[in-house]
Amino acid sequence: MAYEISGTVKKVFDTQTFASGFSKREFVVTTEDKFPQDIKLECLKEKASILEGVEEGQRVKVRFDITGREYNGRYFVNLNAWRLEAEGTSSAAEEPDREAPVPDDTTDHSAKEEDEIPF
Repeated sequence: MAYEISGTVKKVFDTQTFASGFSKREFVVTTEDKFPQDIKLECLKEKASILEGVEEGQRVKVRFDITGREYNGRYFVNLNAWRLEAEGTSSAAEEPDREAPVPDDTTDHSAKEEDEIPF
């Protein structure tokens, strides 16, 4: 199940790479609710690239999954981000393609040709 959160980027941490080759990058989003919350999310492996160009103070919408596990009798929950969209920005890549207008047909269809096929 996927979840979504909107808010302002409070902190972007450096990428962490572990001896096993596993890497992750964490960031914090502050919600804009009546009682704002600082929510820490993480991007795993190649998904860390979605944080390229994201700056602290920027408004974003993040889509993520919740994962949980047990380790040595302790339970852990992670919020794994897989999509991040900057809010309030527009770029040419985000605009839908627009087709060129089709010129009006100026052909006179009232004149019938003698060899015209009736179907």
